[in-house]
Amino acid sequence: MAGKRSAAARAPHPPVTRPDLRTSPATRAAHLDRLVHDRTRLAIVSALAVNPSLSFTELRTTTGTTDGNLSVHARKLEEAGYVTCTKGYDGRMPKTEFSLTDAGRRALQKYLDHMEAIIRHARPAKR
Repeated sequence: MAGKRSAAARAPHPPVTRPDLRTSPATRAAHLDRLVHDRTRLAIVSALAVNPSLSFTELRTTTGTTDGNLSVHARKLEEAGYVTCTKGYDGRMPKTEFSLTDAGRRALQKYLDHMEAIIRHARPAKR
């Protein structure tokens, strides 16, 4: 029978949904590297990104943290492979040096790219 359609063919089709290629700021924020996003850890990797290495004292002064706070956050970054910690002596004085690894540099760059995308999306378009 020409012209007659089955009930399935007559049923309304669900709307075609296409994936939104522009993710929302909330979605982008959810994908931020939480290890780098912490204020103190971001300060540590940022300081190390612009210096080949920093001593414990220099890093503590730069980040404005306490000894204990810096130790805890630096250890987390070290465990993630973002920071290396070298312990030695300067004469008889113990010296701890920190430097950013290639993985840490990539993580910081990815984090900054994420933040820039969120900022671009949140800013109103110029007219």
